[in-house]
Amino acid sequence: MSETASISTGIAHRYASAVFELAKEASKVKDIETDLDALQGALSDSEDFRNLIHSPIYTREQQGNAVDALAKKMKLSPTMANTLSLMASKRRLFVLPQLVKTLREKIAEDKGEVTAEVTSAKALTKAQSDKLAKSLKATTGKTVSLQTTVDESLIGGLIVKVGSKMIDTSIRSKLNSLQNAMKEVG
Repeated sequence: MSETASISTGIAHRYASAVFELAKEASKVKDIETDLDALQGALSDSEDFRNLIHSPIYTREQQGNAVDALAKKMKLSPTMANTLSLMASKRRLFVLPQLVKTLREKIAEDKGEVTAEVTSAKALTKAQSDKLAKSLKATTGKTVSLQTTVDESLIGGLIVKVGSKMIDTSIRSKLNSLQNAMKEVG
């Protein structure tokens, strides 16, 4: 991991811990989850929002004003709105994507849940998702929520990541393994 990435992760972890503890004390964890969905949507959908949090051309005041307006428009909880304002004043908005991820992990851990990142060649049906979640629950002993993405270059199969474990049953990886084995023979 690069030094910059570890610094960002450390900063995000400290903010996430503080937000989680405040929300837990006030019994507002559900509100924070709603905020995270809104922020994740904004990060995914708005290039302007991504530019705002990453670009050094905006002053602290400009970032703060923009974040305050967005927090009102997105109807974020006071805890999250105040955290974003603080991050803007400290020039720490660039860690927002890591903050969202870390906060989701903390909430899931508190609930006894785990998130599995699933990449498939085609979108999974509801039945396939349920079967996979049930299978992963039996393996991990925790309630599993699936975060799915589609990557057609896999050709078929799945790549499943749960915590630090990864299961790759994609046809692409099997073809790569076969290609490597053929190279060793020849």
